[in-house]
Amino acid sequence: MKDRIGIIVPVEARPHLLQAALAFGVNQVELNCWDAELLTPDLAAVLRAEAGQLGLTLTALWAGWPGPAVWDFLQGPTTLGLVPAQYRPARIYALKKAADFAHLLGLPALITHLGFIPENASDPAFQDVVAAVKEVAAYLLAYGIEFWFETGQETPVTLLRLIHEVGTGNLGINLDPANLILYGKANPVDALDVFGAYVRSVHAKDGLYPTSPYQLGAEVTIGAGKVNFPLLLARLAELNYQGPLIIEREISGSQQTLDIQAAITYLSAMLPEKKCIHSTC
Repeated sequence: MKDRIGIIVPVEARPHLLQAALAFGVNQVELNCWDAELLTPDLAAVLRAEAGQLGLTLTALWAGWPGPAVWDFLQGPTTLGLVPAQYRPARIYALKKAADFAHLLGLPALITHLGFIPENASDPAFQDVVAAVKEVAAYLLAYGIEFWFETGQETPVTLLRLIHEVGTGNLGINLDPANLILYGKANPVDALDVFGAYVRSVHAKDGLYPTSPYQLGAEVTIGAGKVNFPLLLARLAELNYQGPLIIEREISGSQQTLDIQAAITYLSAMLPEKKCIHSTC
């Protein structure tokens, strides 16, 4: 069912930023933005109208945050997400601003990376993160919007523990199977045994395990890495997951376009055909 496949479109790609989805022949779009100041009511109105005109479904807003972001094992723990205390207030503010924008667009969820969440439940820093997440989640809850955490920097059981501790009832997981591998945190298929009930969205991405103790593993085109997509999709189906498969390829230029198109073909071949009860679907 190709109608479950989508792409990520950065808000910064204006004008006509949603046209990219039509070029790939998909109708699911996850918006992405790292600058909350761009998320204005006027932009929300434009995007909502454009999505309606083009017949596109906006699945969620992936919201970044201000301040440094180093994607490695050395500086990552002190720069990423809501974990570093010195950046936390500004990042909470940015996520709340993104929540306002998501509400104006009628989106079901806000997604972000929380950072290297402490694995020790007795670490006071863990409870600090819980409090920060709860503040943002409660703000979203007032809008009837969910807060989804993208996998990556934390083990599956740590993410599950955080969800239980926050306990606002509007929490979910954006499963990025490649990230679990790139960070050396888990086999994504096995991770579903831990937090599968909370998976609300999926980033279709592939990668290799790290071979350096300081750098993440390498992201590769879908089908060339360690993510077992046939088994992953089968396990997700067992969990009754019918949500979007949002392709993510974190390179740029013509090769990114080629890899996204190849991923659409690859995933489409694995998804069951839609069964129609009547003559039309």
